[in-house]
Amino acid sequence: MQLIRFGAKGREKPGILASDGSRRDLSAEFRDWDSTFFAAGGLGHLQEALKQKLPEQRPEVPREERWGAPIARAGKVVCIGLNYIDHAREANLAVPSEPVLFLKAPNTIAGPYDDIWIPRASGKTDWELELGIVIGATARYLESAELAMDCIAGYCISNDVSERDFQMERGGQWTKGKSCDTFNPLGPWLASPDEISDVKQLRMSLRVNGEVKQNGSTGNMIFDVGELVRYVSQFMTLEPGDLISTGTPAGVGLGMKPPQYLRVGDQLEAEIECLGSQRQRCVAAP
Repeated sequence: MQLIRFGAKGREKPGILASDGSRRDLSAEFRDWDSTFFAAGGLGHLQEALKQKLPEQRPEVPREERWGAPIARAGKVVCIGLNYIDHAREANLAVPSEPVLFLKAPNTIAGPYDDIWIPRASGKTDWELELGIVIGATARYLESAELAMDCIAGYCISNDVSERDFQMERGGQWTKGKSCDTFNPLGPWLASPDEISDVKQLRMSLRVNGEVKQNGSTGNMIFDVGELVRYVSQFMTLEPGDLISTGTPAGVGLGMKPPQYLRVGDQLEAEIECLGSQRQRCVAAP
């Protein structure tokens, strides 16, 4: 299943992607793809509903309707730093012996085609294409990566947009360089695990103004998705609807020589195999 949301920001409705690529409206049966939905075993209920009435038999979403993020606002966004071997090398940092964790404000989540707001006083806004994991069941002190996989509702594209000056040169923790408005474009859809044949071998790429900047694979992860969910659960309870961004491959602006950063007017395009593509325009923050 490929879950989507559509409509004006703050008033999104739930839907599903049909086999012909059209978006179909499920708001008559489901309130939203939110924590309540996932906690109540909503994916199973959705699967049964789609057996009774196929996506193609549902009302079609008008093409002009905005694409929202594929999940409602997450309770928390957990990010993993330096989780790709090539990214650690370009940053001239040692490969971590344990996952590097930090949090990102949940209100950063935006739709896959929404504008990215370049913050006021920003000179170093950067991109980070990542595989996103959405949690489908409460995860606390999980004993194995295998058990962790059972707690995953699905996968999506996540762009961990970052302001490097705020993150690294202004003191304190990384949070303030990660949590500006619109700094987490998500989607276009959430793919249930059965849609992905091998989550450890997904091609991923990101372009800025048509030029390839990142071209990698989840095969270069240091810690795979099951281990990440298991590990995070040792330090905090993961709740249904939470998001984990699993790290970025090489090719971020900070790693360029000289560094390259986003400017107003730039266009980003990102894609991950089986998870579609997203596109943003950079504009000045209002």
